[in-house]
Amino acid sequence: MTKPAASSALPLVARRMDRVSSFLAMDVLSAAAAKERRGDSVIHMEVGQPSAPAPRAAREAAKAALEAGRIGYTEALGTAALRERIARHYRDTYGVSLAPERVIVTTGSSAGFVLAFLSLFDPGQRVAITAPGYPAYRNILEALDLEPVIVPLSKADGWIMTAASIEKAHAEKPLHGILAMSPANPSGTMIGREALARLGETCRRLGLWFISDEIYHGLTYGEAASTALSSDDDAVVINSFSKYYCMTGWRIGWIVVPERLVRPIERLAQNFYISPPYLSQVAALAAFDATEELEAVKAGYARNRAYLLEELPRIGITDMHPVDGAFYIYADIARFTNDSIGFTKRMLEEAGVAATPGLDFDPIEGSHYLRLSFAGSENDCRETVARLATWLK
Repeated sequence: MTKPAASSALPLVARRMDRVSSFLAMDVLSAAAAKERRGDSVIHMEVGQPSAPAPRAAREAAKAALEAGRIGYTEALGTAALRERIARHYRDTYGVSLAPERVIVTTGSSAGFVLAFLSLFDPGQRVAITAPGYPAYRNILEALDLEPVIVPLSKADGWIMTAASIEKAHAEKPLHGILAMSPANPSGTMIGREALARLGETCRRLGLWFISDEIYHGLTYGEAASTALSSDDDAVVINSFSKYYCMTGWRIGWIVVPERLVRPIERLAQNFYISPPYLSQVAALAAFDATEELEAVKAGYARNRAYLLEELPRIGITDMHPVDGAFYIYADIARFTNDSIGFTKRMLEEAGVAATPGLDFDPIEGSHYLRLSFAGSENDCRETVARLATWLK
């Protein structure tokens, strides 16, 4: 059989995929799992995954749905009940009046990013993201033939994206949108209400789309997080049940969009995903009634945070971004190494502590940073400090 001639499109696809980096946190997780299969002990501080299960109310609702028997498709935009409950959440939590029709339920926030990027931007357009920042932003943009524009964060600016930094980047070469996250991954640092409003105003004035990643809302340790919708009704807001609601594996999230984007995104969602998982939507709806249980989980994170912020400096890890929310510590380890990948590999093999190298989040300065997740147990945090204290001597 004659081999077909190589398509001229194949090299283009290959080049595009070559630009998509691996997700180093998941690589570390794989290496840690392999170490555990060999019978070794590992403390998992590498992935942003709550150690607590989904709330009891969510599990019971899912169990009842399973027993009812029929698990089928829903509307592509999600069930009316869940969309209405999410809209109510914005009224109750932020004082923002929101039509349920603007809420789109997605297969995790990851699907929300794909739908948002495809609906907002044409191939080749430029979207500002931060360094450090969540690596999937950069990789999804690259995979969709969009250009991620890295905006380095600075200590002088409080490690947040600012309106001035967007003005500067846009003046150098026009942008088409920005993506901000608060509380942030990998640091937990928050953008305050006024700074968030200035970002929205700058985007409106410059004609840019403003995407606000708010998946760590609910997990703050002082001032509550603000939603971009409080000051910018045109913002595209992405959120998830994964973090505060402890539902990572359920793969359920949502986006809020201006009314004019609902139908275009619906067409994409119909073709890409058919619908979000029915069972996960049932569980997510019930999770809104589990506040007492979820606040107890958050209190555990707060104890872990306080412990690590006190104890890590005692073992030489002193320079950290502000940990306003989420469940991460992003630390400068320049006194130990300028090779965060090699450092975290040795940390895993020799100390049995899995952490994510900073290069996952920042291709510019990440070689001397690492991220530790404190979403696990208090005992995990204490054991981590004990092991690192010995290993770093």
